[in-house]
Formats: sequence, C-alpha cells, structure tokens
Amino acid sequence: MENALEKLQRFIDESEYIVFFGGAGVSTESGVPDFRSKDGLYNQHDVRFEGYSPEYLLSHSCLVNEPKVFFEFYRQKMDARAVKPNAAHYALARLEAAGKLKAVVTQNIDGLHARAGSKTVYEIHGSTERNYCMRCHRKYPADHIFNSEEAVPHCKCGGVIRCDVTLYEEALPEEAVSKAVKAISKADLLIIGGTSLTVYPAASYVRYFRGKHLVIINKQHLHYSRDAENDLEINEPIGQVLGALNI
Repeated sequence: MENALEKLQRFIDESEYIVFFGGAGVSTESGVPDFRSKDGLYNQHDVRFEGYSPEYLLSHSCLVNEPKVFFEFYRQKMDARAVKPNAAHYALARLEAAGKLKAVVTQNIDGLHARAGSKTVYEIHGSTERNYCMRCHRKYPADHIFNSEEAVPHCKCGGVIRCDVTLYEEALPEEAVSKAVKAISKADLLIIGGTSLTVYPAASYVRYFRGKHLVIINKQHLHYSRDAENDLEINEPIGQVLGALNI
C-alpha cells in the first residue's frame, strides 16, 4: 500500500479544492454498523421486529402508520450519541483546517464528521442529532427522542417530534444536495470513501465530478475509474489510509 499512499499524498499536495464523498464504511471503524453487510443493520435478527423489513422500519409509512414501532426501532438501532469519531474523521477535519478540503458530502446520519471538527459538512441523508416537530417545526436536540418517556414523543403543540433523517419514501434535502453537487462539480480532487456507490440518488452525485484526480478508498473494489494516471483505488480501511497521510 506504500506506493498508493505516496500517490494519494501527491494528489492531495497538488490539489486546491478537495471534496470528500463518504458512506457507511467511514463510520464502521467507530463501531457503527453499516446496513447491508453480513453484520449490518439489515441482517441483525431481533425478535421485537419480526415480520418487519428494515426498509419499512425506517420508512415514512412506518413513522406515520405505526409510530410506536418506528420509534422503538429508531431508539434501539440509531443511537450514535456515545460513538466517537475515528482516524478518518479526524484526518478530514485536519485537511479542511489546512485549507485543502472544501466540503465533506456524507450519506451518514451519525454526526461524526462534525464531532471530529469538520465545518462544511453536507449531510444528504440528514442527521440523528437534529429533530423537529412535524406540526409546528420547533427544533429539538437528539437527546429529546432518545430520552423521552413517551413511546411516541410529542411537542408542546401536540405534534409528533421526528428525527431530521431522510427516511425511505422521502426526498433528500434540497439545500444539502444542491450544495453537495456544486462542491463536487468544482473539485479538482474527489475522494470517495467507505461507500459501495449503490444507494441512489446519492451515488449519482459523484458523476458531476470533472476534476483532475479521482480517489476511491473502500474495502471492496468498486469498478469505478476513468484513467490509471489520474485515478487511484485503495482497498483498505479508510481510517488506516487517511490516518497514515501527512496532513
């Protein structure tokens, strides 16, 4: 991997507008399970949710039609408040502080990039660290849903308090998506990390990249490249890779 790291370091050193596009693999090194691997959230057997698909449990339909089921699953599986950022999160924050990294575009909802110190983060699937009332849109912190004694948390106005996460059947947040696409289109180096690029429409946003260097850091080969000279793929844990750089 040494030659690959040297090439990645060279790409970073000569780039001025770096954007990082990341997925679940960025947070697995912090202990957050991904969704689709053999040990992922979708393959964890839990008798409490027998008969329900994971996609339904995290859907708008479940929130509206079976809110008690939705919030029980959400509290059990989506609580990342005690999770700590890993080497990848901190390396990206340092890269931003150095003036090189202009944006983090993440499919993750755990808030770990911000906790590590990143400032410009576009959370295109939302975040568990924000909640709001579905009726009056009053904002609530993450602790409110997780610590609420109500099976279904309610606002003072009587509306249901929900997570600011994009559920199945819901559109992605327009502002975050617009800013993410704009950043990717302006980048001279795009680093794609910890994602299989199979979740759409988010995965399609990387196609707006027209810059010089494309780097993929993912445990599995992605079959996504343009040319050997200006592109690079490293199939190793992303924290190990980014943590070894001189940033």
